[in-house]
Amino acid sequence: MEQRTNRIRLLDILRGFAILGTLGTNIWIFAHAGDLNYITTSNYEGWWEMNDLLRMIVLFLVNGKLLGLLTIMFGVGLEMKYRQAKRIGKPWPGVYLWAVMFLFVEGLLHFILVMEYDILMSYGVTAVIAAFIVKGGDRLIARTMNVIGCLYAAMFLALLALMLTSGGLSPGSFEAVITLYQEGTWLDQVGYRLANFLSLRIEAIFVIPLNIFLFLLGVRFMRAGVFSPDENGKKLREKLLKIGLYAGLPLNLLIFIPGGAFDLPVRYLFAPLMSIGYIAIIAKMIQYTKWDGLWRLLENAGKMSLSCYVIQNIIASAVFYGWGLGLAGKLNSATIIVVWLLISVFLLGFTSLWLRSFRLGPMETFRKTAIGLFERN
Repeated sequence: MEQRTNRIRLLDILRGFAILGTLGTNIWIFAHAGDLNYITTSNYEGWWEMNDLLRMIVLFLVNGKLLGLLTIMFGVGLEMKYRQAKRIGKPWPGVYLWAVMFLFVEGLLHFILVMEYDILMSYGVTAVIAAFIVKGGDRLIARTMNVIGCLYAAMFLALLALMLTSGGLSPGSFEAVITLYQEGTWLDQVGYRLANFLSLRIEAIFVIPLNIFLFLLGVRFMRAGVFSPDENGKKLREKLLKIGLYAGLPLNLLIFIPGGAFDLPVRYLFAPLMSIGYIAIIAKMIQYTKWDGLWRLLENAGKMSLSCYVIQNIIASAVFYGWGLGLAGKLNSATIIVVWLLISVFLLGFTSLWLRSFRLGPMETFRKTAIGLFERN
């Protein structure tokens, strides 16, 4: 029982860390009124400009890395649901598909009402595909990962070569979007997302192969014992740490090269190498009991990860968009980082207070109740 508790605690801490870290990327989109140039290097002037340097340091640490970690954690969750279904003799994927359906609908509402770069819809589609692959057994999981991994890496390396020869890639102008988010009403923004639904969902569709790979990686990590506190788990995490340090770190440092050539490969190919390094680092750090208060806070955020994801984006919208405080485009990088940290601190406090009275977060409770109704019927 001790081992099981420790393992689950680590997973919750990792989820909490990943959720707050995703805001570290999205905060630049909010703060610059939807201008994606601020999460790329196409307009990056260089390390000697302090405002750019602060932004790029944060993006080096979080852009794609925490999203990759969160995706792996979703795969871990899938494996835990699979084990539960097998343990109680229920068919797979069975009821899990209802949970995935709610995830997709929650993502759709989040996309329409809050933020166009929602990840939950993509996770919903990924989870359905991954669930049937997991049902096929370890051999199918390994084969799928090999095929996706090879094709995905080959595609991005070819894309990298193309961008290096063509002088990089720029996201283009976002003047109309900036005006909308600085001056438009909330209903105007909802209308924009609905009117441009397909174009705004291109990334969510594009990353499904990567999501499948990372979901399955989470499944394999769980089965191998990566999150276990025993010696086997420690040895596996040491290997992950070496991958993160010796491969992930140098490859992700390419983000500091301006011009946009490395933007896509860093976010979608190299970032997951640092994601798995973060697993090892956090697992090692939680052994320091002097920081146990911080780990408890992150653990609570992890238990309410879905609620935190939506709430943090709502708060950021209210802070930066025109219908709220209207701070988009008015803050420098240092102040934007402070806003990110303040939102994170608020969420850590909120989740801790909430879980003193309730067992689950608000969105987690709604989903569990709804799935329970379907299960009984």
